[in-house]
Order: sequence, then C-alpha cells, then structure tokens
Amino acid sequence: MAIDRFGRSINYLRISLTDHCNLRCVYCMPEDQTFRPNAELMQDDEVLLLTYLFASLGFHKIRLTGGEPTVRAHIVDLVRGIAHTPGIRSVSMTTNGVLLGRLAQPLADAGLQRVNISIDTLNPEKFKRLTRWGKLEDVWNGIEAAETAGLSPVKLNAVIVRGYNENDVVDLARLTLDRPWQIRFIEMMPFAGVTEVQMGGVVTASEIQERIEDSLGDLQAIHEGQLDGEARMFKLPRAQGEVGFISSVSAPFCSACNRARLTADGRLRLCLLREKEVDLLTPLRAGATLDDLRQIILDGVWEKPWGHGLAEGVIPLNRVMNEIGG
Repeated sequence: MAIDRFGRSINYLRISLTDHCNLRCVYCMPEDQTFRPNAELMQDDEVLLLTYLFASLGFHKIRLTGGEPTVRAHIVDLVRGIAHTPGIRSVSMTTNGVLLGRLAQPLADAGLQRVNISIDTLNPEKFKRLTRWGKLEDVWNGIEAAETAGLSPVKLNAVIVRGYNENDVVDLARLTLDRPWQIRFIEMMPFAGVTEVQMGGVVTASEIQERIEDSLGDLQAIHEGQLDGEARMFKLPRAQGEVGFISSVSAPFCSACNRARLTADGRLRLCLLREKEVDLLTPLRAGATLDDLRQIILDGVWEKPWGHGLAEGVIPLNRVMNEIGG
C-alpha cells in the first residue's frame, strides 16, 4: 500500500503515454512545440512493467493521458495489457476525441471502460481558434462513437478561457438536458510555455456556474456535494446528464487527492502543479530490480506534497501540460 506522509492512500495513477498531440490547444502548448524522440519515452514493455509494479503496491485505478494517447502506436494492444494486469480494476482515458471515431470500439473491446473527451466549445470557428488544428465534427463523431461503444458515462471536459469560450458554457451545459452525459468545466491552470495565456484567462467555477444558472435554472448539487473524482457534480432541472466543476485554482481539493502521475518519459510526478519528480525509467533501464523500483515508488509517494502553491505564486515551469498528462 502506498501512503504519503499525510496519511493519504495513493491508489490512482495517471499514465501519460506520449507527449505528442494532433492538436495545439492555446492553453496547453505553443503551436511550434517540439516533442521528445520516441526512444526517450517509455516503451510498451516498460509501461506494462511499471503498471504491474504500481498495481502490486495497491494502485487499482489507471487513467491514460498524453499529449494525446490515441496517437500512440499499438494503443489498443497497450490498453489490453494494462486492463489485464492483476489488481487493476479501472482503466479510463482522457482524449481529444479526434481519433475515437475509429478507435472507440476497439479500445472498449480491449478493456477500456470510460473516456473523458475534451470539447471546449460547440462553435466550429471557436473550436478551430482554440485548438489551432482541430475540426469540431471529428470530436463530435468521437463522442458518438464512444457512447455507441459503451464507454459510459461519457464525460466531456471543457477548459474555459477568458476571451475564447466563456460565453459558450451555457450551450455546453445544455447538452446534459437531453443526453446522459457529464460536462465538466475546468478552471485553467498555469504551466510553463503558455503561462501568460493561462494566468490572464482564468474563469472561475463560480462565474461559470452563475452564467449557466442565469440561462438554464438552478443547479442542484448531487452526491451530497461530495467530490466525484475532482469534480463537484450538479444537475439542471429535468436533465438526463450532469454538470461538474473542477476548481483546482479557486477551490483546491488537495486534502482528498489520491493521485500520482507517470510522465511519458517515466518520471513519477506526485502533484500536477509541483515540479518535483522521481525518475523511474533511468533505474529501470539500468537494471534495477523490481524490489528496488517498488522502494523508489514508495519513497516518492511518501514525499507527495500536501497541495499546489498557486495561492503563493508558485507556478510549475519545468514542463508544459502535454508533457505531464492531465
């Protein structure tokens, strides 16, 4: 069992499968982003071995991230291997949805259970402006394919950026009236590379909620107001789906954090918004034993920080978002 020094049980691992992406979202990375050579990233056998090690330490929930995880070669086989690792009970993925139209069913057949699909606006022109390269219709096709494949509940992630899509939150929330989907509004967080956009564009969850309620009616809290993962969930009157708010900046949920992240280049990162990392790939490639690697993981988890330091002006600058995984 992996326990940190504050007594939190850490059992949820987010594995970034690549830093590569087929979009260039303005809040995530520069358009001319340079990606790492594949040889510097974890290979399939290394991902599976580390998944086995984390599972042996009590990690049972896996979320696959990127970059964009669906651009990784052999993604279906890799998902199958992770899903069949003893001790792993939940395998989900965060994706931009561009390739889900053809991959949703194969991924579901391989053992993927759920997807979170990024969609920040329903306006095709704004979508192009936000993603620089993307087509809204591709993502919409991916959402429908995910639902058909049984990757449910379908969860939609929307990062709200002032000056780009703050006026689109009502249309996004309206999706839940007729569909059993979750739309989760995410406060933008600052990282290296595009920090100016991020710091100047934050729209708080309370502002988003106010905009939605002014147009669609009061949001009723569900789950007795308790967090569902990172989100506080609500329902609009007579809605089939749910609306959630991930308030990492304005209302941090660090005390309930049970997550660790494994970057695509094999670093264990214990807080999304802290720079400290523990290198696992170098000792693995140098011939460290499984017991050695388990101890490195346990020692790293023990040092997991209580939370981020945004309130004190501490911004992680050693990586951009696509290099960490959401």
